[in-house]
Parts: sequence; structure tokens; C-alpha cells
Amino acid sequence: MSTPQASLVPTRVWDLPTRLFHWLLVICVVGLVITGNVGGNAMVWHARLGVGVGCLLVFRLLWGVFGGRWSRFASFVRSPAALLRYLRGTSTPDEHAHVGHNPLGALSVLAVLTVLMVQVASGLVSDDEIAFAGPLVAYVSGATSSLATTWHKGWGKIILIALVVLHVAAIVWYKRKGKNLITPMITGDAEHPADTPASADGLAQRGLALVLFLACAAGGAWVLAQGG
Repeated sequence: MSTPQASLVPTRVWDLPTRLFHWLLVICVVGLVITGNVGGNAMVWHARLGVGVGCLLVFRLLWGVFGGRWSRFASFVRSPAALLRYLRGTSTPDEHAHVGHNPLGALSVLAVLTVLMVQVASGLVSDDEIAFAGPLVAYVSGATSSLATTWHKGWGKIILIALVVLHVAAIVWYKRKGKNLITPMITGDAEHPADTPASADGLAQRGLALVLFLACAAGGAWVLAQGG
């Protein structure tokens, strides 16, 4: 039975750090695709954006532990049984399956994050012997660098683009079904029953996020420095 519309209230689902992470990641990934296709001198920015994505991903892993309730992995990485109940439409109210990432959407998010991490890692040690050498290429063997380069420019790129297209298609599909996933990622709030737990999003939470991100950025600066 659906919840009466009158009982729905704005609930903070996405804290500010999660929202900033999301949109910065979108910008960086678009920039990576553009600079990677342009090549030449643009590869300098390709490397910088790649390290930037790496910083964002490390931050997201940390924020998956310390972030607001619905940003934590413990809240949206569900068991196979919970996923099956969701697909059957028999999720229990206490599971809050439709808050934040639903069990199926969570798989998509995890897939995108995983492939991005592999792409960043492979890019850091890639060497096309023409216009680009990753900042950490000196730390691996030539065989490892060659394998990483082949993956990064081939299947890794194809799989990532496919997952991004699937992600966007899912957003459009939900929009046509009457569920807007974009606005909550901008404002942070979504309409849910009044008893739905909200994500913490105060100054203390945001201050912690800033400290964590600065630590990640410092690590990224060190990585870039390794490339001269």
C-alpha cells in the first residue's frame, strides 16, 4: 500500500559533502573524457583530473563510513535477501528501501565507483610512449605499465562509459515514473514519511568532511609531484 502524499515531508537524505562529491565527480569525469579524446597538451589536464577523481574516490570511501546516514555504505549496501525482497516488492518498512540509493541502484553506484578506481589506478601507471606517462609509472615494471595502458585505453574506458550511460538512463527512467533523483542531489532533501531518519548535515559534519578531503587532496598533490 502506498503512503498517502499528505504524510510525506522533506527529509535530508544527501548531506552537503555527498552532493559536492557527486557533482565534482561528474565535472571531472566529463573533463577526463574530453581531454583523453583531445590528447596532446590536454593530457596534462587529463592527469590532473585523473588524480582529482582519485582524491574524490578516496574521500567517498571515507565518507561511506563517517558521512550522513544515507551516505554510509552500511545504509545502502544491502544483503542478497534484501535485494530480492526489493525486487519482489516485499521490502519491510524498517528497511527504508526507497530512501537514498535503493538496493538495485546501490549496485550501479558501486559498479561505477569500482570501475573508476581501477581506471584511476591504471592511469597512474600508464605510458603510451607518445604523449602521456602516469605520475607513478616509475614505481611499476614495464610489463605492468603496458598491461595497465591497454586496459585504461580499451576495456576500462568502454565499461566505464557503458556504466555511466546506464546510470543516466536509470535517472531518466525514474523521472518518467514520477521520481526525480536529480533535485534531491541538488537540495539534499526528498519527500519521505515523517518517521524516516534524516542524514546528519550540520557544521560538525561538514567540518569533518573538509578535513578528510584536504587530507585526500594532500595525497593527490604528492602523487602529481611524483611525475615531475
